[in-house]
Amino acid sequence: MKVLIIGATGFIGLPVAQAFVRAGHIVYGVTRSASKAKQLAAEEIIPIIAETTDPSPWLPLIATLDVVIEAVGGMEVRVLSQKLLEATAEAAKQYRPPHAPKVTYIYTSGTWVHGDNRKEIVADTTPLTSPAELVAWRPEQEQRVVAQTTLNGIVIRPGLLYGRSASLLGLLFKNAYEGKVKWYGTPGGRYTPIHCDDLAELYLLVGEKSSLIGGKIFDAVNDFTESVDDILQKLVEVSGAKGPYEYIAPSNLFEVAITTTSLVRPYLARTLLGWQPRKAGLVDNLEIYYNAWKASEGL
Repeated sequence: MKVLIIGATGFIGLPVAQAFVRAGHIVYGVTRSASKAKQLAAEEIIPIIAETTDPSPWLPLIATLDVVIEAVGGMEVRVLSQKLLEATAEAAKQYRPPHAPKVTYIYTSGTWVHGDNRKEIVADTTPLTSPAELVAWRPEQEQRVVAQTTLNGIVIRPGLLYGRSASLLGLLFKNAYEGKVKWYGTPGGRYTPIHCDDLAELYLLVGEKSSLIGGKIFDAVNDFTESVDDILQKLVEVSGAKGPYEYIAPSNLFEVAITTTSLVRPYLARTLLGWQPRKAGLVDNLEIYYNAWKASEGL
């Protein structure tokens, strides 16, 4: 297959690109940076230097691509997500012959769309009634993707990412490194985490079997939730920070979203694709993950 990844140097995009390369596929990676383009080339990923807001440099590739993966982040992601979807659909109409199979478009959402609920278990197909305010726009975008008639739309919703350079947990690890474990929320919360390598494996499976699963939405989390209290207590122990750990009140929508508890028990990726996360959970291997973050920061 030929695969293009928008956001190929990001925390999600790079492991996904590497997984497709290992599986023998031709991978194009979109990045805004010339220096990161060299990083991609070293990983056998064909770099395309382009601003995320201007997809014109890579749109002609739609003529021969099999899969496009949107894995962008940042403050403008709400506008960008819709723009990239629409631009890809228009390019498919312009550059692909009428008899060609549909390009698969994999959109990256997140489990915060399930909202905060400490009592009810939810799954891939549970209706979304109260998403976290920060991502309240995402359910509509998910439906735009899966309802696309020109593209073969699929959605993946990662949970709380961990491993390597730690993603959002890097903020927590930084606090611990500076001497105090403090985090947003209240006691009793639970996370639904997923290691970036296990997530990358799911993107690969979805891409390779996309012709069979068009229109599906997959939650991507481990088989078990983890206590935030346990994570914070273990971090006190492995980091050498001064205890006890402390909860702090969120001051913006992003920090509120971090406090989200969603008891997600997904089944579609296991049932349809045979996907199974293999990495150890956060608490069990927290010392390894904390040290990996420190190494990524040069500490």
